Amino acid sequence: MLAADKTLATLPVTGFNLGVALTAFPAAMLMQRLGRRHGFMVGAGIGMLGLLVATSGLMVHQFWVFALGLLIVGSANSFTQQYRFAAADRGDAAFRAKAISWVLMGGIASAVIGPQLILLFKDLLYPTPFAGAYLAGTGLFAMSLLVMWGLSSERPSASTPQTDGPEARPLRVIMRQPRFVVAVLCGTSSYALMAFVMTAAPLAMIGCGFDVTESTLGIQWHVMAMFAPSFFTGRLIARFGKERIVAIGLLILMVCAAVALHGITLTHFYLALILLGVGWNFGFIGATAMVTDTYAPHEKHRTQGANDMILFGSVAFSSLMSGVAMNTVGWEIMNWLVLPVVLVCLGSLWWLVVQPKPVIPTPV
Repeated sequence: MLAADKTLATLPVTGFNLGVALTAFPAAMLMQRLGRRHGFMVGAGIGMLGLLVATSGLMVHQFWVFALGLLIVGSANSFTQQYRFAAADRGDAAFRAKAISWVLMGGIASAVIGPQLILLFKDLLYPTPFAGAYLAGTGLFAMSLLVMWGLSSERPSASTPQTDGPEARPLRVIMRQPRFVVAVLCGTSSYALMAFVMTAAPLAMIGCGFDVTESTLGIQWHVMAMFAPSFFTGRLIARFGKERIVAIGLLILMVCAAVALHGITLTHFYLALILLGVGWNFGFIGATAMVTDTYAPHEKHRTQGANDMILFGSVAFSSLMSGVAMNTVGWEIMNWLVLPVVLVCLGSLWWLVVQPKPVIPTPV
């Protein structure tokens, strides 16, 4: 409604992902200096600011102000993304995948709360649609800030900054490891493909004659599918291995594309979005767990920040291209593009299996 050029319709989503990419490394470094607790509190404050800017952009009907607000919210999300690593840091290698999976279970609540915020508060600041939903979202960041505030003296280790010792390898050495390269490739591809298809799906549904309520419900099912498998993804990884679960996730993404190519009924859209969410869950959690195998504890902050910078930079580009592709080549071609990317990732996983297993140094 705000963008004169409809190819820019996904720019606010792109701004959100770009904000994550630009702030991922600084957020990790800030947490190294301040500790996880204070870092999460800073992120919550940034999120509240971003949502207020987005709300004001809608109120004054300024598309670029709205996009700026989403970029700031994305910066806050770079802190939020560290929750999965914070949980993984609390246990041994066998526990990490389960910890990451448990944290992502919180997304099940987001699958319910997010769409309901839209439906309940989109007319709160009538006659400006959706502005009230963004304003209501500040309450979620306020809640997370209060939770972090309550962790003050109960867990002193959570607020103790961890610094890299002299034994830490240069970041470029860590990033050249075959396991890191493949993990980032598969995690980035899983997330970028999900964003590419998911961002365009509501536009495609509306273009096929479905209304906003039906498209919102489709996204709700998608988000539920993204996080509901987290109840058992960690256990599956522990039993079958990270690489196999990532491969299964990538194969599910291929099935998603096949379903989307088969028809444009509401059932096809919903089923494709559900498969898209499950494929993302397996691919993203498995790849994140693979990343945690590539660094020693004293190297974690820089490595985690570099991973998220690459990951969300690619997701930002993917979401931007989603709007462009939807308005140029269309929904069908977009789903065909999923297939070659998945094949490259599957090939890289096979290549990794035949590589010798490296030894990760431990601090003296």
